[in-house]
Amino acid sequence: MSGPDRTIMKTRATLTDVAALAGVSVGTASRALSGTGRMRAETRQRVLDAVQELDFRPNQQAQSLHTGRSWTVGLMTTDGIGRFSTPVLLGAEDALGAGKISVLLCDTRGDVIRELHHLQNLMDRRVDGIIVTGRRTDPRPPLSGIQDAVPVVYVLSPSTDPADISVVSDEAHGCRLAVEHLLGTGRRRIAHVTGPAHHAAAANRALFTEQVLAEHSLELWAGRAHFGDWSEAWGRRAAETVLRIAPDTDAFFCGNDQIARGVTDTLRESGVNVPGHVAVVGYDNWDSMALAARPPLTTVDVDLTEIGRIAALRLLEAIDNSPSPGLHKVACRLVVRDSA
Repeated sequence: MSGPDRTIMKTRATLTDVAALAGVSVGTASRALSGTGRMRAETRQRVLDAVQELDFRPNQQAQSLHTGRSWTVGLMTTDGIGRFSTPVLLGAEDALGAGKISVLLCDTRGDVIRELHHLQNLMDRRVDGIIVTGRRTDPRPPLSGIQDAVPVVYVLSPSTDPADISVVSDEAHGCRLAVEHLLGTGRRRIAHVTGPAHHAAAANRALFTEQVLAEHSLELWAGRAHFGDWSEAWGRRAAETVLRIAPDTDAFFCGNDQIARGVTDTLRESGVNVPGHVAVVGYDNWDSMALAARPPLTTVDVDLTEIGRIAALRLLEAIDNSPSPGLHKVACRLVVRDSA
């Protein structure tokens, strides 16, 4: 090299640069980015265009000092394996990311002491709000010790306080989709196999299934709902029991996809054609289960990502002092595959 090595450093754009390019004052540019104050839509758009052109990145620390917000939200979950919390987190991040808000994930493992520990850490970090979720749908007590310091939204497991904000799956809708699909394919002798009776998900899905059948002057086949575990092994055993009690069963609606996969295993091993002789519908649309079943499962998708997105939007409203207390239900959808 004949001359000195030179490195060209790109100067980071400032809010003043954004204001100059947009042709507005620094104060107007700041209000446009924070979403505060009234201004013409084209003025706000000019500021946003300038931000994109200059690749401007706001100083979060300075913003926090100015607005009193940390631009962070806590997500507390009891679902350590992430089966339910990960889709909820992805949906929440989609909604929060548009506002440049970061999410801090805390796994309480269902332990009250650990929950209090994480809650204190989130409060020390001055989070703007908290989303609480888990792997079960049983109602849970509100977080203790925060005295309404920050807004909280409960997801899947609703708060026992009706004044809180809770976002849940509409299980009555999910069961209606499943049962009416089976009825629409000509099935009338429908057995229901589900999880533990003391779990709200199992008890509610059995109740809603009976209600939909009753609307069509039908009852659960094999005499009752069959409660057990959320497992393939239980699905296999339950299918054997139902076929022994009621060999003319023409459909199984199962409380989750693991149970449904166990049911299809027993039917296949017994020489029963699915769905030719017996149709099977699962619940949750857990891909690793539903797609690996033989045949692949028709199942109810509770749309966890949409639940997370709705929860984040309700939290943002609460942070902006426009809360919507009460129970917010998110509709399910039926994913039709080969088993029904």
